Amino acid sequence: MVEPLVRHSMVKVSTAGWAAAMGRYPELASEPIVAGWAQAGRPLIVRRPTCSDVAGMIPLGLPLPPSHGKRRIAVSLAATDIVASAPPPLLADAGGAAPAHWRKTIDLLLQLLPETRTFGSLAWQHLTGLRYLTDGSDLDLLWTLSSAEQARALPSGIAEIASQAPMRLDGEIVGPAGGVQWRELTGTDEDEVLVKGLTGVTSATRAAFLAGYVS
Repeated sequence: MVEPLVRHSMVKVSTAGWAAAMGRYPELASEPIVAGWAQAGRPLIVRRPTCSDVAGMIPLGLPLPPSHGKRRIAVSLAATDIVASAPPPLLADAGGAAPAHWRKTIDLLLQLLPETRTFGSLAWQHLTGLRYLTDGSDLDLLWTLSSAEQARALPSGIAEIASQAPMRLDGEIVGPAGGVQWRELTGTDEDEVLVKGLTGVTSATRAAFLAGYVS
């Protein structure tokens, strides 16, 4: 069963669908790794649409590994081209692909919220087997709110872990309205934050966003 296609969902596309995409984006032929992406069973990620995307198509992204220039490729595919989808991987599952000096931070993050997910370089290295992590890589994370207590405690908990981490912690705390960069949620209740949804960006106060947790 295909999961709902929210932002950051990881999807796999049919070989025929990918061949059609390569036809629509002939400039991708210069990247051999891209041509065989679907055949290798590697995923793409759902992103927000832009004005250049084809109406009615699913906007997807494919970040190439550093060995291929770290290029971020944007394509649009038909929903019928998508054969499977899933949330980004759990940090607990992807952590095995992390460098040894990240492990203590990952353990602390999992103690804070075991359901934490990751969607950046660590996730792509875990999912593809290709080398995405470098000495300067961030750890990109998603924290989904599930209670009022968690909504109030999570930003400060992340900040405490980030202050001691050997890498930069990036990512979003996610509520029903969308995701907010976690550092924005460490301010006062009256502060305005940017809420990133599937179709665009809106604003809210910190208090209003944190009050909208899933009960």
